[in-house]
Amino acid sequence: MARLKGKVAVITGGASGMGLASAELFVKEGAKVGIIDLKDEKSLAKAVKRLGTMAGKKGAACCYRADVGDEAAVRAAFAAVRKALGPIDILVNAAGIDTTSEVASMSTAMWDQMIRVNLRGTFLCTREALKDMKKKKWGRVINFASQLAHKGAPEMAHYVASKSAVIGFTRSLAYEAIRDGITVNAICPGPIDTPLLRQIPKHWLARKKKELPIGRFGRVEEVAPTVLMLASDPDGAYYVGATLNMNGGDVMV
Repeated sequence: MARLKGKVAVITGGASGMGLASAELFVKEGAKVGIIDLKDEKSLAKAVKRLGTMAGKKGAACCYRADVGDEAAVRAAFAAVRKALGPIDILVNAAGIDTTSEVASMSTAMWDQMIRVNLRGTFLCTREALKDMKKKKWGRVINFASQLAHKGAPEMAHYVASKSAVIGFTRSLAYEAIRDGITVNAICPGPIDTPLLRQIPKHWLARKKKELPIGRFGRVEEVAPTVLMLASDPDGAYYVGATLNMNGGDVMV
């Protein structure tokens, strides 16, 4: 139970859902975790308290409220994590948004916001974390994409475009980063029962559930172990530019 002992991780979107589930496993395995999230301060403080309890000590986690699409805010948040916990070894880009609209009626603002958070945010946070990882000649970057990037979905062209781009970004960066001992990989969860999923219209969720061979939505604890594996050494050492799928059979690749 100490696969991440001595490691410092940043998890965006880590105050709830799959990000929080990953953070919980990380602290149990000995990591210090910095959460970057846009939730209110009360929610962030609650998440840090929970992580500290799981780690059995104070100082195992910290949180910073920041918009991952804001370059200045990202730089400030990463600087704060470094000051509190130390240089960054692991980055999990779990922050994201999800909305629905057919393309014909989609506003430019909706499209731009999706790309800003899901793709630009991944880029900004990764670029910041690489500064520490390149110096250490070791690092792990784990990007959250989606199974929908493999198959598309009605009313989600903007979301699918952003997650498809994350996969392309992951593969391209993997070539560059591995020269410095940094692995970059992506995971593509299927529909997972999180606060984000619950915001999707009920008609869309009902249709999606019927499509799943497993017949149900996933749980956050079914995703987090894959994140931990990719973050660990030597467990995740030979995954380079991979896309791992836990999606209940929605996409079989």
